Amino acid sequence: MCGHRAATSRCRLLLLLHCVFFVSCIQSIAAITSPTTNLSFIKTSKIMALKKNNNAATESSSVLRELKDTIRSQSAEIDRLKKELSSATPKKKAAPSVGHHGGGVDNEDILDYKIKSFYAIAHERVGWLAIFLLGLSFTALIMNGFEHTLSKQIELAYFVPLMAGHGGNTGGQAVGTVLSALSAGVITRKDAFKVVTKEAMSGLLMGLVLGALIGPISHYIMGISVHVSTVVSVTFPLLSTIAAFLGSGLPFACVMLGLDPTVIAAPAMTSLVDVMGLLAYFLLAQKIFLLFGMEL
Repeated sequence: MCGHRAATSRCRLLLLLHCVFFVSCIQSIAAITSPTTNLSFIKTSKIMALKKNNNAATESSSVLRELKDTIRSQSAEIDRLKKELSSATPKKKAAPSVGHHGGGVDNEDILDYKIKSFYAIAHERVGWLAIFLLGLSFTALIMNGFEHTLSKQIELAYFVPLMAGHGGNTGGQAVGTVLSALSAGVITRKDAFKVVTKEAMSGLLMGLVLGALIGPISHYIMGISVHVSTVVSVTFPLLSTIAAFLGSGLPFACVMLGLDPTVIAAPAMTSLVDVMGLLAYFLLAQKIFLLFGMEL
């Protein structure tokens, strides 16, 4: 009986030892497998993050490609529209620059002008200049016709260059303004009457202002006689009106006749203003001298 109890006690003790050993083994296995599980989880998280970054980079590159394609297509469309506009819009002529006794710049395309030889340019202009030179010779005839007046009032000769220069300057301003407006398309032949009237009234106003200044200056500062100073003051408004009228009207006349206004208008204006201004100057002088009771 005692032996049976001792055997039972030993069996319970062995069973308890086996349970403890089994539990410790399980804990060891769990401790070993747990870091591996954590490491695999970390690796999985990193792989997913890398995949997300790759997807974001892929999406960004696709967006950039689409943006570049859009820019290329818009640039091609802009180039196409520019070509259409350049083919549909007529080439504008260069605006002329006109001065006294000058013909201005040829109203030619700038590329043609750059490659044109000096001989071709001279050939185009010399004929018109010869015609206007003959017109200027009328000034000599006018001076000869009023030689008797000049011999008695030599002071009149002092202002002949002044009259010619002022007429050319006034007409040159009008020619340059009208030609620039015509070449830019601001005005057309239909606006001729309005433009010429406006320029003529402007010339009259400028002549009144300048005549009111030059008369007293010539008398009180230069010592010119009262009657000659009066002639100069009265001639200035008339001369300015004639110059502005011709300077604005001749470009329209050239266009209507199919001629090149940049070659013809300025020298034609200068020639006509010189002749008409000198004639008006001497005719007014005769009338004013009679008003002063002077015998000619």
